[in-house]
Amino acid sequence: MIYDGYEIFTPGPVKMFPEILEIGGKQTPYFRNQAFSEVVLRSEELLLEFLNAPKDSRVVFLTASGTAGMEASVMNLLNGDDNALVVTGGGFGERFADLCESYNITHDTLNPNMGNLKDIDSLVDGSKYNAFVVNAHETSVGLLYDLDAIGRFAKKHNLFNIVDAISMFITDEIDMQKHNIDAVIVSSQKGLALPPGLTMIALSPKAIEKLNDVNSHYFNFKNYLKDGERGQTPYTPAVTIILQLLARLEQIQKEGGLESSIKKAKELADFFRKRVSRLPLEFYTSYMPNAMTALMPTDGKSARDIVEDFENKHKTIICPNGGLLSKKLFRVSHMGNLTIEDTERLIEVFENYYE
Repeated sequence: MIYDGYEIFTPGPVKMFPEILEIGGKQTPYFRNQAFSEVVLRSEELLLEFLNAPKDSRVVFLTASGTAGMEASVMNLLNGDDNALVVTGGGFGERFADLCESYNITHDTLNPNMGNLKDIDSLVDGSKYNAFVVNAHETSVGLLYDLDAIGRFAKKHNLFNIVDAISMFITDEIDMQKHNIDAVIVSSQKGLALPPGLTMIALSPKAIEKLNDVNSHYFNFKNYLKDGERGQTPYTPAVTIILQLLARLEQIQKEGGLESSIKKAKELADFFRKRVSRLPLEFYTSYMPNAMTALMPTDGKSARDIVEDFENKHKTIICPNGGLLSKKLFRVSHMGNLTIEDTERLIEVFENYYE
């Protein structure tokens, strides 16, 4: 099997837990019944609890990738009357801008030039806009934005706040009420450590009120919310992944909840960063999430060559970058079923590589 026996340290998909893998190996059950509805409703309840969503918030479950969740959010939540400010600090922020362009959403872009937006009020006049769109963790470069500052900015200017939390949910703090967030996008294959293919959008009452009448069958949030009242989706969902989702959410709850999960990721990240700081590698940004670390070689080596050597010679998979950063930057995950022992083995690969 492809990559059998390899260690995986990529920021999605991530290393999964044995009990979650076991669910994936079972026969997919029939789902148009009360038993599966209860799974969906309980999953929604726990997701909203972990996000500290406002009362009467809801979750849309899409059988789709994170980018589909981004597109569906732009399609359903923004319209021709909006003027959005879109943060474009990397490839995924630029994707949001492209989506706004595709749907004719009036928008400006804000590139913080590797800043974390803690000074956003001094960077832009928020009174010009009524919506804000951001990838809270710009995964392409490992940059975590300051959600506290963004939340204050959104509240001050009464901005409708859409946050992609795909690569920080479960590993870094995100709180819909504290951070004044109206819609949060989450996917299955990162901190949740599930297979790819399921994306969830948490909608506050304000977001539900704002929903458009969209010209789309599959991505119409209003249809999902209507069917979701009884724990169902308009079209065939990723049944097995939703079963895995509930098991994973209950696992997180049992093991100490969100705070414990965030603490674990931080411990792994801190341990890894302390050790690799001795090597000819440089952190790409000082504003790093717990979820992953972005590194640049400082000895002239190509980042792409390092990634390929790790895979081919050490059966260890770390994540390359594309485009202009392909030779300059690679990324290492601290998400999912990773331990200090796993991280120690990864560090040994790094140390042996640089001997």
